[in-house]
Amino acid sequence: MSIFRFKQFSIDQTGCAMKVNTDGVLLGALADAKHAESILDIGTGTGVIALMLAQRFATAQIDAVELDETAAQTALNNFQNSPFNSRLQIHTQSFQYYFKLHSDKKYDFIVSNPPFYIQSLQSPQAGKNMAKHADSDFFEQLIKFCAQQLLPCGKVWLILPLSTSALVKQLAIAQRLCVQQTISILSYPQSAPHRQILVLGFHQTETEEQRLIIYSEPKIYTDTYRSVLKDFLTIF
Repeated sequence: MSIFRFKQFSIDQTGCAMKVNTDGVLLGALADAKHAESILDIGTGTGVIALMLAQRFATAQIDAVELDETAAQTALNNFQNSPFNSRLQIHTQSFQYYFKLHSDKKYDFIVSNPPFYIQSLQSPQAGKNMAKHADSDFFEQLIKFCAQQLLPCGKVWLILPLSTSALVKQLAIAQRLCVQQTISILSYPQSAPHRQILVLGFHQTETEEQRLIIYSEPKIYTDTYRSVLKDFLTIF
């Protein structure tokens, strides 16, 4: 059994292709919205992002969608064993099918740490393929459905590699979504960004650009990284 312990909950990662990782915990800690009463987590995996948001937003009802049945069962167990279980619901299906079943349901907050390797060499393990790989059609559908289900003042938060981020920015324009904020993630102060968090919404604003650096030097976390995750990770 593989357990990752947070300060207020634990994540059993057994059977999940994608384990708890930096991308997920950063999105869970940083994603924000003025009104966070209805939240959707697309591709929840172990459920870590949904649980972090449940900790942060004490009255929010959170739907979590996961296509992989094994991962969805793991997420369900993690939800049921958490202090937030009454506000979390798992849906074992594709996000496309979920949205078709719930076409009238709107959210003020949608988050996703989606599969992100596009047209690249795929892993021989089927679970990792599903968890890590997608094509451009996947992102076109993701942005289209997010735009349809988002409330007028809602926000979509995604964490992506830079090349995929560039594609998603173009897809967002077609759905009348604006890039309201970007957070570039760097390993070290002099590193090139390796991930970017995109914040999309319907209201046109000047894009706020930020950077988040993980390490000041090898094995030494920056104060910013520590501050962002201090309410969650037991090492801080």
